[in-house]
Amino acid sequence: MSIETDGGAPRDFWQLRDVMISRKDQLPKRLAQVAAYAMANPDEVAFGTAASIAEKADVQPSTLVRFAQAFGYQGFSDLQDVFQDRLRDRTASYSERLNALRSHAGGSARSAALMSGFCDAAERSVQALRERVSAERLDAAVALLAPAETIYLIGQRRSYPISSYMSYAFGKLGVKSALVGSPQGTDPEMLAFAGPRDAAIAVSFTPYASATLAYARQAADQGVPLIVITDSPFSPLIPKLGVWFEVVEADFEGFRLLSATMALAMTLTVAVADARRPS
Repeated sequence: MSIETDGGAPRDFWQLRDVMISRKDQLPKRLAQVAAYAMANPDEVAFGTAASIAEKADVQPSTLVRFAQAFGYQGFSDLQDVFQDRLRDRTASYSERLNALRSHAGGSARSAALMSGFCDAAERSVQALRERVSAERLDAAVALLAPAETIYLIGQRRSYPISSYMSYAFGKLGVKSALVGSPQGTDPEMLAFAGPRDAAIAVSFTPYASATLAYARQAADQGVPLIVITDSPFSPLIPKLGVWFEVVEADFEGFRLLSATMALAMTLTVAVADARRPS
């Protein structure tokens, strides 16, 4: 399968990303799987081996070659160059930090290394957020949320702290909201009150919480404007109508923080409160 692109294979990461998103419905299942992994883990695609990337994406190495050729590249290494160019100015700094962390052994030095590693991951996450989120998309989300009678906040498992804090902040700012995540298990009934005059914010990352997907689908079926925060253009949470944001949190030793997600959540929360103030 070959996917045509204007002017040949994209040589810029963001151009390639846009092409992937626009063509995602045309990709066979395995190639779509690679695209989803690549968009969620661009740093790992940039510096991993074909074998390690294929293993993490749960595909065969030959699938990476077919994926690259589908977008006009000669092979996977040719496509990988595009991912590396995106990070070329930052590579040495982060590599040096990671190498320094690996040199530490236990005790207090290890604790300090953990602190440094998590702060480094937070910095990378926030920098990636700056690159991915445009002012136009923020304004579009605020325009949907500001006039809402009630803002329903949907987030389960790892995403629950985000929706929970937004509920707290909205309350302090005088914005009516409803946290979908009750211990009684009556969330579908509570969400049934939502309608087109309300709005909802759904947050979920890979592996996507089934409850969040169900509640977001319910809200969409009821005509509720939906704002989504997720980690990939291929996320099943992305609405047909509404606004979505891509947030990819960097990990450290297998743990992912919520630094960038919280920054975006608070941006939306405060922006909505500000937009509702009388001029």
